[in-house]
Amino acid sequence: MLKYRTGLKDMPSYDVVERDWQIKVNANECNMNLPPMVEDRLMGRLSRVAFNRYPNEEYDYLCEQIADNHRLQKENVLLGNGSSEIIEKLFYCFGGTKAKKIVYLVPSFSMYSIYAKAAQAQGIEFPLNKDYSLNKEKFVAMVNEEKAGLAVICNPNNPTGTAYDLDTIEYIAANIHSNCALLIDEAYIEFYGRSAVGLLAKYPNLIVARTFSKAYGLASARVGYMLAAKEIITMIGKSYMPYHMNVLSLVTADIVYQMRHEYVPRIQMMIAERKRMTTLLDKLPGVTVYPSETNFILIKYAKAVKLNKYLEEQGIGVRSFGDKPGLKNCLRISMGLREENDTWYEAVKTFVEGRI
Repeated sequence: MLKYRTGLKDMPSYDVVERDWQIKVNANECNMNLPPMVEDRLMGRLSRVAFNRYPNEEYDYLCEQIADNHRLQKENVLLGNGSSEIIEKLFYCFGGTKAKKIVYLVPSFSMYSIYAKAAQAQGIEFPLNKDYSLNKEKFVAMVNEEKAGLAVICNPNNPTGTAYDLDTIEYIAANIHSNCALLIDEAYIEFYGRSAVGLLAKYPNLIVARTFSKAYGLASARVGYMLAAKEIITMIGKSYMPYHMNVLSLVTADIVYQMRHEYVPRIQMMIAERKRMTTLLDKLPGVTVYPSETNFILIKYAKAVKLNKYLEEQGIGVRSFGDKPGLKNCLRISMGLREENDTWYEAVKTFVEGRI
């Protein structure tokens, strides 16, 4: 019999199996592919890729570009296969034994608990308030009492859509103990606009993670980056294997980042759609709509499970949380194209009004 690593059998899995949805608004993706001008330039660049060579300067080019935009040095940037890999590496580097504690919000990104288990660390959940607001004083107290080595805040938060202002982030950064790293997961920051990057110089233990998967629609390329002090970048970098990023993804992200101005109208459109759909959903009887600063909306409805099943029958994929603690009877709906949003809204409205 094969002898696997202890605890591997009990590790939870993240379900990524998808149906062929007519309307897919369940994964917080951008429902638009590359802008035409970006695609044209990218195709030209990809035609010059040396497929026979290992990645080389492409990694540095992207790091330099990101650093320049944030007024940092190349040594303050670390790339990964999506921000998910970066976060997983952070859990790994600050974990290792059950004596190592990592504090994160709940409900929040479901992978945090999985990363903690994989890192053999003790994951400690900090519950948000009923309205998904964050009690910063209690959060700091838990981090300090537990002597955590890493604290994590997703801002804006997934799946609630809640945003925490910079005063809250700075209060936490200023008051947690000096041996604790503070990660701000900014996967949805382009839809909010108030980043913690400006606090990096003031708080040496602060780390910011970003992704190209959401606002820039590069979910398939798997590119993310981390911003932090040089010392942190150096240590976390030791957990990566050589050539961990492929040239195709690096080149794609480099072109997209050069042309990120092309994405501004798309981001504004998604924000406008989020506001429009929030207003419409808020008028439906029995539906609670939570404030969002992301590209998705979280709603609560007593018959959410049945509603989700009805939507599935219509070929519409949303994210249902069932009886999950803190998210019971909640559905998360990503913003698609305007016509897609109109279609899923009419389906929700039909069900809520009992017209099926």
